Amino acid sequence: MGTRKRSLRTGSSVASLFTGLATLGALLLAAPAAQSADAPLRDLADAKGKVIGTAVTGSKLSGTYAEVAAREFNWLTPGNAMKWESVEPSRGSFDWAEADRIVDFAEANGQEVRGHTLVWHSQNPGWLTNGDFTPAELRTLLMDHIDTEMTRYRGRVAAWDVVNEPFNEDGTYRQTLWYDGLGQDYIAEALTRARAADPSAKLYINDYNVEGVNAKSTALYNLVRSLKERGVPIDGVGLQAHLILGQVPGTFQQNIQRFADLGVDVAITELDIRMQLPVTDAKLAQQAADYRAVMDACVAVDRCSGVTVWGFTDSDSWIPDWFEGQGAATPYDENYAPKPAYDAIAASLGGTSEPPGEGCTATYSVVNEWNTGFTGQVRIDCADTALSSWRVNWTYGAGQRITQAWNADCVQTGTAVSCSNASYNGTVPPGGSVTFGFNGTWNGSNPAPVVSMG
Repeated sequence: MGTRKRSLRTGSSVASLFTGLATLGALLLAAPAAQSADAPLRDLADAKGKVIGTAVTGSKLSGTYAEVAAREFNWLTPGNAMKWESVEPSRGSFDWAEADRIVDFAEANGQEVRGHTLVWHSQNPGWLTNGDFTPAELRTLLMDHIDTEMTRYRGRVAAWDVVNEPFNEDGTYRQTLWYDGLGQDYIAEALTRARAADPSAKLYINDYNVEGVNAKSTALYNLVRSLKERGVPIDGVGLQAHLILGQVPGTFQQNIQRFADLGVDVAITELDIRMQLPVTDAKLAQQAADYRAVMDACVAVDRCSGVTVWGFTDSDSWIPDWFEGQGAATPYDENYAPKPAYDAIAASLGGTSEPPGEGCTATYSVVNEWNTGFTGQVRIDCADTALSSWRVNWTYGAGQRITQAWNADCVQTGTAVSCSNASYNGTVPPGGSVTFGFNGTWNGSNPAPVVSMG
């Protein structure tokens, strides 16, 4: 099993001194000036007339999290801040603080906001779900909720997921508070009320497992077609796209196109692609291919407005809490280092990639060695390239194991080691350098590792 630990450097007794040098290419997983892509994702998306968005947590909008969110994305979705239990936890008592913070942040950074979500079976306050309301009372509560929230953000939220997850997997209507209390026409009533509350906002129905052509997506298709025929206001459908590694539906683009042919926009609203941990280079490569497939499908259809990832960094992803042993589902790792998936998104949007390690090198050395232990060091030097994050990789050839690292987050799986920057030392200016170190164990010999680009 891999060892994953970061701590302050500790002293070691030195029995002998051995230095082995090997030149590594620093894998450029950095921000615009030196990131793999030649421009931030939002600039690439803007040039194509597409959305590249992310769900965000309002309380985290500071520091590096805020910097990346502002730099890379042209739309923001509040992950939880606009859900009913968040904005009205007690009947008649409202809390708009986090939602306001996200909307204010978006406006300050030239971004649009996607409201999420008004009518859903989940994350409703207890007073609502446990209330004994008549159909008339329930309808009034729902209409008032739509009025209150949409009116507050009228003209400031560009699109709303008005109705979320109305269907079961077999295409039947999900039995919920709303369906059971108001019948299936609660959807049409909610959309009609939403149009009146903010005529400028785009109105969507959003669901999961509807990315390919299947029973559930066909039920959604038939609903949208019926709503259009009845003159009910509906501007788009949201395909959530919570996907599993290697399982992008082969009918993804076909499905997007058939909704577009109904005369509505299509948005990929909650994209993440989860994998079974631990992370490997092969899994990251597959994930990149999957992200590229989703992006390409959207780019190919004019009425696909764009793609929103459900959190851009693994440190803010919902996946580990819901799927045991799975994670690493977003385009950035937990240290804000872009993964190959980031490059895949950029490439689909028309970006070009720089050769890995262009302008920067990393040097591995063993600075202290004793009995069966050693202290190693890697120094990254950049000539005319700037980094805002970095990752270097190598493979040990004699069974060495890293036991502790400092100034980097190091993961070892078998003989393969991958180290990425800490939260405080990702930036390397042109002509600058950064160093990180680690302790390890060896037995028999401790040669310099066989190194390769990550």
